[in-house]
Amino acid sequence: MEWILIILGAVIVYSVVTYFYQRRIMKTLSEEEFKAGYRKAQLIDVREPNEFEGGHILGARNIPLSQLRHRYKEIRPDKPVYLYCQNSVRSGRAAQLLKRKGYNDIYNLKGGFKKWTGKIKVGK
Repeated sequence: MEWILIILGAVIVYSVVTYFYQRRIMKTLSEEEFKAGYRKAQLIDVREPNEFEGGHILGARNIPLSQLRHRYKEIRPDKPVYLYCQNSVRSGRAAQLLKRKGYNDIYNLKGGFKKWTGKIKVGK
């Protein structure tokens, strides 16, 4: 029982530290703020291809989180990066990876694609 509490405590501490780190390295934007800036930025959908093909924000490029470690050089470090996923978990992890690779101008869509009410495209 004691080990379970220690592990649970460690998971909670890790989650809290990760949450605050992500908030520091990327700015989370409301849908209105996101719409105002994403056309002048690199819009990256970090969901898997089947999710992307099921519907994505018009103009987005699909670079899944599972491939980002090998494909991050497709994203320019000198331009803002607007990330989104289904609900903001994967985009937070993507932001951490990009920050480690030297990217600084990183934004995230609050609530992710499932909260998006703007224009979308289905299929490729």
